[in-house]
Amino acid sequence: MPQKSIRQALNEALRQEMRRDPRIIVIGEDVAGGAATEGQRDAYGGVLGVTKGLIGEFGEARVIDTPITESAIMGAAAGAAVTGLRPVAELMFSDFLGVCFDQIFNQAAKFRYMFGGKAKTPMVIRTMVGAGRSAAAQHSQSPYHIFTSVPGLKVVVPSNAYDEKGLLIQAIRDDDPVIFCEHKLMYDLRAEVPDEPYTIPFGEANIVRDGDDVTVVALARMVHYANEAIEKLASEDGIECELIDPRTTSPLDEDTILESVERTGRLVIVDEATPRCSFATDVAALVADKAFDALTAPIRRVTAPHTPVPFAPNLEKLYIPSPDKIAAAIRDVHGYAK
Repeated sequence: MPQKSIRQALNEALRQEMRRDPRIIVIGEDVAGGAATEGQRDAYGGVLGVTKGLIGEFGEARVIDTPITESAIMGAAAGAAVTGLRPVAELMFSDFLGVCFDQIFNQAAKFRYMFGGKAKTPMVIRTMVGAGRSAAAQHSQSPYHIFTSVPGLKVVVPSNAYDEKGLLIQAIRDDDPVIFCEHKLMYDLRAEVPDEPYTIPFGEANIVRDGDDVTVVALARMVHYANEAIEKLASEDGIECELIDPRTTSPLDEDTILESVERTGRLVIVDEATPRCSFATDVAALVADKAFDALTAPIRRVTAPHTPVPFAPNLEKLYIPSPDKIAAAIRDVHGYAK
């Protein structure tokens, strides 16, 4: 099976789906190359490089550059979705979702319910999350938890190239709005990815690693950090952790998490976002509500602090949960004695 980067996997998913269904369009800033490119086939492909070359195959009617106006991009995508098209809108940074919050929160997420289940809103919002590039407080956030709380939205937070392709195809084929979160430091991360199209169902977690001592739940880049910590603990301390990647935060695969905790009795949640009203808090509440009697130690959350993302590289490094912090939390719950 060929090795592909996340960027290549996403591009392949878009290309294959656009060939399959002529109703699919791609819109966003510079997705068709913008004004500073030499010919369509050499298109820049947006700031993420994911849409490179699509304009050459599908033309300007289906790969559409927009002005720098996030609210208009999302409004156009929502309108196109409810009138028969299947738009994939690219938003450079998830931080900018606040600019177009009404179009997503109060329009796209509500159409199906406002029209008695008769309206479909098949739109995908691809956007970039995560810190680590000294992009400062307005370009480094991970606000997927905000949209996870909104009924009517589906939220995808993949961790590897295989999942990115399968989940993006699933998102494009879904009839509800999907927020598709891509970590900015993972686009060159490679994995085995089939050439043919495939889908991964929403709400189906991936058990990255089996173990009986501690359940660890992590998203996106934190899956790799958690796995690094777990491998170190296995070799140095003999602690065997089960690592769960939920893949989607809405819907959430509650059963896989609960079944694991009922077996291990211990839970550590790793989340690059801030701790208040977060994904980590949501999972902790789930286990406290439905598997409290199985716990043999307090639940531990390893998250960013409740502060904006720092610009200074030395502070940003401290801000992001590290493998060492994750390992320390796992050791704490594993060694806990009542």
